[in-house]
Parts: sequence; C-alpha cells; structure tokens
Amino acid sequence: MSGGWTARRFWTGVAVVPVAGGFTVELDGRRVRTPAKAPLILPTAALAHAVAAEWDAQGATVDPRTMPVTRSANAALDKVGAQRDEVIALIAAYGGSDLICYRAASPVELVGLQAAAWDPWLDWARDMLAAPLVTTVGVMPVAQAPLTLAQMHRAVAAFDDFGLTALHDLVGMTGSLVLGLAVAQGAIDAGTAWALSRVDDIWQREQWGADEDADALAAAKEADLNHAARFLALTRL
Repeated sequence: MSGGWTARRFWTGVAVVPVAGGFTVELDGRRVRTPAKAPLILPTAALAHAVAAEWDAQGATVDPRTMPVTRSANAALDKVGAQRDEVIALIAAYGGSDLICYRAASPVELVGLQAAAWDPWLDWARDMLAAPLVTTVGVMPVAQAPLTLAQMHRAVAAFDDFGLTALHDLVGMTGSLVLGLAVAQGAIDAGTAWALSRVDDIWQREQWGADEDADALAAAKEADLNHAARFLALTRL
C-alpha cells in the first residue's frame, strides 16, 4: 500500500522482491508500505507470496477485508513491533486465568469431559514449558505460582513480532495460553485446539440446542484462529 490504503486499484503487476532483512512486495515496481508508512519487510518468501496474492486478487477497488495476511503483517510491523513488551505481557497474562484450569463442579458428564480434554495439556505445560498449573472448580480466580507465570512469560517472549501477532489470536480465540502455545509449538493443530476450547459450549449445545447468534460468533472466532495458525506457518516456511 504505497502511500497507505487506496480506494482504487492503481497497479497491474505484483512482484515479490528480496530485500535486506527479508522480502517485500512491489506494485508496478513501487514497494508496499504499512498504514504507518513503514517498509513492508516480511521474514519469509512464503509470507511475501501470500501477501502478494492478496494484492493481485483485488478488483477495481481495494477491500482490506479480503486481505487477512496483509492485515496481520501490518499489525506485526506497526503495532506489535512498536509495543512488544506490552503485547508479550497481554498474552502471557492469560496464563493466570487459563481456560483449562477452570472446571465445572457438576454434572459428572461435563466434569469428565473437561478432565479428559484438558488434563493432558496441563501435563504438557508442566513437562514442556516447566509451568505446572493449578486447577479450581468454579469461576473464582486461582493464583498460579510466580515461577509458573514467569516460565509462561518466557515462552511468549521467545516469539518474534510476527509470531506474537499470530499467538495473540491463537490464545485470544481459545481463551487458553496453554492451547495457543501448543499450536504455535506444533504440539497440536488449530482444529483440535478449537475443539478443546469448546468443550463447555459443545456440551451446552447438546443439552439445550443450537443458538444462531452464538454459532455465528463461534464460526468467526474459529476462522480467526485458523488464520492465525496459517499466518504463523507462513512466517516459518
């Protein structure tokens, strides 16, 4: 978006070009910039080609809603990079209230479903992140050990700005830092993580039936989760 977002398409050709620090996209030889006018420098050719494909697919007018990879890349450069410490803290804070730590008291069927779905990922957090988590019944906050929180913060801080951009949505859409990190570290796929994050909702749906508004919101969140997983993969190819 040389000069920022434009309402009408002004280019005919789109190209991926190697530059110092990675790759960029050119529109008729003009390098794309972020909304904040920063050079759009992308870490991998795969990510650059995905961005280029979105630009190439635009019609007579530019529709940012059809350019999710470009939007995420812009966010990594303009927002995450500019406030990295704050973003890390925001994501890591989910470790203090992770979805999989909050269990139902009843009925016994739901208690069993939660344990079967979530206990293996508590084990994973303990073994792979050195971050043992405490569970509780109900919604009252449970304090996690300072060392556990520090380990989870360290795991989040290990991601670069593009990885943090993806992790933000992997965690936010599931409500679980553990599940988000598990996807980001390749221990689980996004579809399975989504199903695990929906144990309570699926059980409620089976008991009381579908809710169109809730289903529409869930579908949008699932799409965002899948996009985040794809974006992260593109940053590593």
